[in-house]
Amino acid sequence: MNIQDFQTHPFTKYDKDWALLTAGTKDDFNSMTISWGGMGTIWNKPVAFLFVKPVRYTCEFVARHDEITVSFYDEKYKKALGVFGSKSGRDTDKPKAAGLTPKPLANGVTYEEAKETLICRKLYVQQMDKAAIPEACQKSFYSMQGETQSHCFVIAEVLEIQES
Repeated sequence: MNIQDFQTHPFTKYDKDWALLTAGTKDDFNSMTISWGGMGTIWNKPVAFLFVKPVRYTCEFVARHDEITVSFYDEKYKKALGVFGSKSGRDTDKPKAAGLTPKPLANGVTYEEAKETLICRKLYVQQMDKAAIPEACQKSFYSMQGETQSHCFVIAEVLEIQES
């Protein structure tokens, strides 16, 4: 699919529909459910904007690998995406537990069940400065007991979009 032809609902694609962020290669990858993100343009490139907590196992894969995919699913896979959001790949085979089938790509990994997959290359990663986050948001998202780190902000260039 031509990236410029991709049409979606920007305010529900991540927040209500959710997605899987997968980082790594066919031999070394991990996935997690994400509900914060967006799409746009920066540095004259089509990009996906993503937010990942540093404590998440997938964040280690984002740090090690340039290959990133963001995949979207039909509503019937919401329970499967819940597994990816509540279990850790450190001690769980999440694809098996969720009933999804990994699909290796030339640049990354997605799942056979994905409706759409953004195939991306990581461009930029930086941990958000908690002091710059509005106080109300700090209280809502970063004041839980033991919560010491803000999200990492990831910008990934969208190289290709695959539709099933």
